Amino acid sequence: MEATNLFYRDPALYDAIQSDSGSAETCRALIERHRPDATTLVDFGCGTGRDLEILAKRFDCVGVDLQPGLVDYAQRVRSGLDIRAGDMRTVRLRRRMDAVICLGNSLAYLYDNDEISQAFATFAAHARPCALLVLCSPVSPVIRPEATTTVVETPGGPARVTIGYEWDLRTQINTMHRRWVLPSGDAAQDVIRRRVLFPRELERYASAAGFEIVDMVDESGAGFTGPNAYTVARYS
Repeated sequence: MEATNLFYRDPALYDAIQSDSGSAETCRALIERHRPDATTLVDFGCGTGRDLEILAKRFDCVGVDLQPGLVDYAQRVRSGLDIRAGDMRTVRLRRRMDAVICLGNSLAYLYDNDEISQAFATFAAHARPCALLVLCSPVSPVIRPEATTTVVETPGGPARVTIGYEWDLRTQINTMHRRWVLPSGDAAQDVIRRRVLFPRELERYASAAGFEIVDMVDESGAGFTGPNAYTVARYS
């Protein structure tokens, strides 16, 4: 996956640019709303541990990520956190939690239906009775007729980023083409493919794994106005 995304090749850049994403705060608020007595949490696809660091102030946390580069960075920069390498399709920690989360579009990098079912089976394998599952994933595609260019502030100065999208309805794959011109003058290319799961699809996968949907909100918390949504489900 490192070849597809500059952020995965440069975890420090990822941390700097995504530092105010608000995903940890939203996740914590959703858990407080639906399971205020939760004390333990596992984060699948935890990346650099940025969100986990915030959530660890409230919960006893474990983080899991597939990519060794991100895990190595997280273990070095956030040495106080329990962050491990693992594949959300197959990993088993032999521990059940009050909350299971999967943020940052991590689920969207699974394209095959069987792989998605395996991930939900992993979520269930780490959920206590009445545990909450909190997912953030795209529920609609980004479709733009033309590429757009913006300036992104990085630790090394401003970078110009040009982004275009493709949408394959049959496979439900939304592909982002992103070109960076970095402050050094160097260029980098990303081709990022994400699987869109529509809300009723998410509900079917969750139900098959023993979860019941209790809430679904977009990233701003007011319905489906954006491509990404938070799905909250309770394990039976």
